[in-house]
Amino acid sequence: MAEWFDDDALWADIEPFIFAEKMYQNAPLEAEQAIALAGLKPSDRVLDLPCGPGRHAVELAKRGMSVTGVDRTAAFLRRARDRAASAGVAVELVQADMREFTRPGEFDAVLNLYTSFGYFRDPADDRRAARAMHDSLKPGGRLVMDLMGREVLARQFRQRDWREHEGTILLEERTLAPDWTWIDNRWLMLKGDQRREVSFWLRLYGAADLSALLHQVGFVVERVLGSLAGAAYDATATRLVVVASRPT
Repeated sequence: MAEWFDDDALWADIEPFIFAEKMYQNAPLEAEQAIALAGLKPSDRVLDLPCGPGRHAVELAKRGMSVTGVDRTAAFLRRARDRAASAGVAVELVQADMREFTRPGEFDAVLNLYTSFGYFRDPADDRRAARAMHDSLKPGGRLVMDLMGREVLARQFRQRDWREHEGTILLEERTLAPDWTWIDNRWLMLKGDQRREVSFWLRLYGAADLSALLHQVGFVVERVLGSLAGAAYDATATRLVVVASRPT
């Protein structure tokens, strides 16, 4: 059975919504915040996994870091390559599955941003992806993960919603598993007489179970935060951000 994240047509359809111009405008600040959390300095080696169209990878390279961006979607890598060229920076871009890509002990930091974890039906695949990130870090290197945490979602969950972008109306329907470990998303896009429906799903992590998973694969969890800016993970949190390190 094909997985939703292997469908290039789906990524093409949802790209205008998940990577709207505002997301590119936010990228410089998000990159600065991730740099601060990871304790990075110019010339450090950074893995952006997955990198999507290079929003953060290009910003990191502009700040002097040696950046490798990995994604399974060829169209996103082409956009990342164009953005790097326009910015006049070098970014190594690799097409690969996040469960399989690893360069043992190479990176000072791994960034996993914008809810880019929990795609897989089998929890063992999440552990594989986390282990690959761990193994790619130098001893003492840090992982920064940024997700929509289960606790945050519980506070703001809406079963149905809609928005409009450049003449396309997007209708969203979300269904939660009874134990809140999974969310199914159904998107219906309407433009004129055109109609396109896509479905995708994500595993939901809370602070405790994400920390436990990272511990299982060898990480030391240093901080659990409510935003990339470093806010507390409390009733006002907007994200689940975990900073973890590979032991020295």
